[in-house]
Amino acid sequence: MIEQKTVALFRKIAKIWAPPPKLTVSQWADKYRRLSPESSAEPGQWNTDRAPYQRGVMDAVTDPDVEEIVVMTSSQVGKTEILLNIIGYHIHQDPSSIMVVVPNKDPVAKDWSRDRLAPMIRDTEVLAERVSDPKARDGANSTLHKQFPGGYIVIAGANAPSDLASRPVRILLFDEVDRFPASAGSEGDPIALAEKRAVTFWNRKKVKVSTPTIKGQSRIEDDYERGTMEEWRVECPHCGEYVYLNFYGMKFQHKWISDSNAEVWDVKFQCPACLEKLDEQTWKSQPGQYIAQRPEVKGIRSFHLNAFYSPWYTWDKIIKEWLEAKHDPEKLKVVVNTLFGESWEEKGEIENEDFLLERRETYPAELPDGVLLLTAAVDVQDDRLEYEIVGWGKGEQSWGIEYGIILGKPDQQSTWESLDGKLSQVWNFQDGKGLIVACTAVDSGGHYTSEVYRYCKRNEHRRVFAVKGMGGPGIPFIHKVSRTEKERAVLIILGVDAGKTTIMSRLKMRAIGDGYCHFPDDESRGYDRDYFKGLISERKVIRKYKGVKRVYWETVSEHVRNEPLDLRNYAMAAMRVLNPNFEMLEQRLNETSGASKPATQGPRRRGGCIKRSDL
Repeated sequence: MIEQKTVALFRKIAKIWAPPPKLTVSQWADKYRRLSPESSAEPGQWNTDRAPYQRGVMDAVTDPDVEEIVVMTSSQVGKTEILLNIIGYHIHQDPSSIMVVVPNKDPVAKDWSRDRLAPMIRDTEVLAERVSDPKARDGANSTLHKQFPGGYIVIAGANAPSDLASRPVRILLFDEVDRFPASAGSEGDPIALAEKRAVTFWNRKKVKVSTPTIKGQSRIEDDYERGTMEEWRVECPHCGEYVYLNFYGMKFQHKWISDSNAEVWDVKFQCPACLEKLDEQTWKSQPGQYIAQRPEVKGIRSFHLNAFYSPWYTWDKIIKEWLEAKHDPEKLKVVVNTLFGESWEEKGEIENEDFLLERRETYPAELPDGVLLLTAAVDVQDDRLEYEIVGWGKGEQSWGIEYGIILGKPDQQSTWESLDGKLSQVWNFQDGKGLIVACTAVDSGGHYTSEVYRYCKRNEHRRVFAVKGMGGPGIPFIHKVSRTEKERAVLIILGVDAGKTTIMSRLKMRAIGDGYCHFPDDESRGYDRDYFKGLISERKVIRKYKGVKRVYWETVSEHVRNEPLDLRNYAMAAMRVLNPNFEMLEQRLNETSGASKPATQGPRRRGGCIKRSDL
């Protein structure tokens, strides 16, 4: 019995340590990889032929002449699975030190390990034999660090410099590099930090994968253009030309399916060589190959993929998403990045204020139809308060209601009392219904910070909050909500660059729809030439910071004040903080009846809508 156990033990050891047959990454995946049910819509044995464009990317890793692989890609093409197969291959076939770098340590790195890596190891037998169970007490397997015979794998955040510089690594995998911070703490570019870990390995490999973001500042696009710039092209069954499938060759029209009483889009791609239009199934079933635009480049293979090749995303769905987004620059940017796999190119700046002056509208009343919510923004200067009242509707359409100035120093009570009157004002529709301001954002970054905090604390019951802007790329618009130490006032830190980007994109819109900005032609409301000069007083510039391209906002002229842009940013923040349900607000407004009059007393509704019975 003991001899049998000993023999079995040595067989198991021999199986683990025996050199496996030489395979490429795709061959390894086809033979050993199992897709997990919690991370795949098609669990079970991996099959590279399901998405054949993945083969060339994976097998570039086992090409001794290639050191760097770059993949600029849309979503829905299996890019994370490619990285997982590379990891699995090296655990089993070529044990090495491996580092996976993701945008941040918590929660992305931890989630990546738990949700993607751990299930693959558990369900792929040859990996489960080599990587100890995370519940084992041998200390060899934790969420972010896993050991196996001959190597280890570390999952690091690009924002954690100590993780990036702590150990030598031969295989470097970077996921979503366009979402990396410009600097890991104060130590510089996180990619450069990580790459230093691999310099001593003659057979090092670096794999960078990402959806692109903004043209001119996209890391992955810059790296793609350094490499071979390969596109997956499929053979036209009509003329034999290998063509690149993309949005610009798609021809689509409505199609009605009578059996299911459903409306779909009939989408075909037109071959640029022979002009033949063929359907999705035909094109996706054709043989394909990568064709390099820069075949002379050595050592760096770069690939471009989009969702039109994906077996998990239909052309009909892509076209529908494009149609829904085409009039909203923010939504369209998401489609271009995540489905077309292309960087978003910002349209030119608004050259002057005439464009906005000319599109002003005549409001039939203080509030035009479509407004469902009012927010206010307040900028605090040494001798005055500047404010804007903004109306918001479905799809975050906005209406400028009033831009004005309250003269008086912010350390005087009368100045704040004047603001109280403005925030309490009832603004009426043509039918007599009315709204009051539902939320107010007051800038606390000037010389009267304590006065702002005290005022906001006194008025917290009506949602008057202090805000402070923080510039820099990658900072979420609503970045952080806390309370001040002394006054205990609510303080909201805003990623103002994100807000300015949204505002500028929306100002360029010509078609009325989601995100469109309306302004009144009644200059007594404050929307005159000077206002619009201030609204477009800043522009984006791209500069290098520690070797990495970064976007900065700079004033167009030192003679133009930027308060209108800042105030629109704060007003949008007040709306986002409320996170309004516009459908509910519309229903509630429609249920009110009768005319309203200026409020002198009585309770205010939480949504900002006043009924006649309240007055």
